[in-house]
Amino acid sequence: MPDTHIPDTDPAWAEFQPGTISKRPDNAIGFRKAISGDERIPLRAEPTWDDGSVSSTDGEDNNRRALSGGRGDPSGGRGSDGCALRKARGRGDLERPNFNLKVPPNGYAWWYVDGLSHDGERAISIIAFIGSVFSPWYAWAGRREPENHVCINVATYGRGGRFTMTDRGKTALRQSADTFRVGPSSLHWDGAQLIIDVDEIGSPPMVGRVRGQITLTPSGITDVELPLTSDGAHVWRPFAPTSDIKVDLGGQSEWNGHGYFDANFGTRALEQDFTTWNWARFPTSSGSTCFYDAKRIDGSTLATGFAFDENGLISPADIPPKTRFRRSAWLVARETRADVGYTPKQVKPMLDAPFYCRSAIRTQINGEETEGVHESLDLVRFRSPLLKPMLAVRVPRRRKWVFRN
Repeated sequence: MPDTHIPDTDPAWAEFQPGTISKRPDNAIGFRKAISGDERIPLRAEPTWDDGSVSSTDGEDNNRRALSGGRGDPSGGRGSDGCALRKARGRGDLERPNFNLKVPPNGYAWWYVDGLSHDGERAISIIAFIGSVFSPWYAWAGRREPENHVCINVATYGRGGRFTMTDRGKTALRQSADTFRVGPSSLHWDGAQLIIDVDEIGSPPMVGRVRGQITLTPSGITDVELPLTSDGAHVWRPFAPTSDIKVDLGGQSEWNGHGYFDANFGTRALEQDFTTWNWARFPTSSGSTCFYDAKRIDGSTLATGFAFDENGLISPADIPPKTRFRRSAWLVARETRADVGYTPKQVKPMLDAPFYCRSAIRTQINGEETEGVHESLDLVRFRSPLLKPMLAVRVPRRRKWVFRN
């Protein structure tokens, strides 16, 4: 059953936004001060509270609408388990990404980028981790030091595709508000674009160097986030659902396409709170539509969908029902949103693992066919200790790193 208990958060407001002059953690005043220096912002759980933000479509009522202007849905309330799309807060990233975060033990932060080429032949995904959630090394270390398990995971898809994911120690980590560097690779926000420089080595069986630059240009930056649990322990921050991407990795890996940029933050391990989740993002004629559906360990569900216009604003959208489609090669169950009578279909395989699948799929949303990126995660399988040694083959550990400058 959905959890309808919403914590009383008033006494804690002052703790969530260090250095501001307001007790309200979504207040933008002070964000620039907080991210202009070298001091990291502590990552904390942010309980939900009714701030008039746009509500999600939690539960089985698929006729509710996500509306622009922060007005909420037609019923005037939040989702049935207390989760609502709200103003981003507590991390200094209301108007832009901020990479200067301090993650608590057992927690994580990741920034995610993906892209599909215009011709549909190539794709890429990049995930920058503090507390690498899928690293067996972080789990084996007891999840005590997130900054000692950092990674910039780069995977390319199509002919000659590579998968790179090296778990590195804290000596490889450098952070500022604008830049996140792990060893030889980095993400940098220049005020208008996210520039990603990579120099990584592919994992078996496709061993080889992945080196070059990816540039993501958002058409607009959102100012919202979605708590994935009612206590705010897990948060999704969709920075730029509608973006252009340019990939230059040398040789035949040079292409342009549509891209996407978001982040997730948490103060607990994913497997402590979730059993499965399905996420997807699709380009549309008016911008992008994103779906987030999950089942929690307590039996409650998250069932959300949001449409963003090209400026990053929430736009009116009818959310179609959840629809199952063919399982992955590892038999991971998959579902996404689709118009009644339409069956989604995988059009390009991307990453396939025993507990996780990422792929390009085709669906239909409010009469419009579209191809985007979908992921399905089975955290029941992920909890199995048998998986950790398998993952270690694909995720090598490099404890020490020395910067040359």
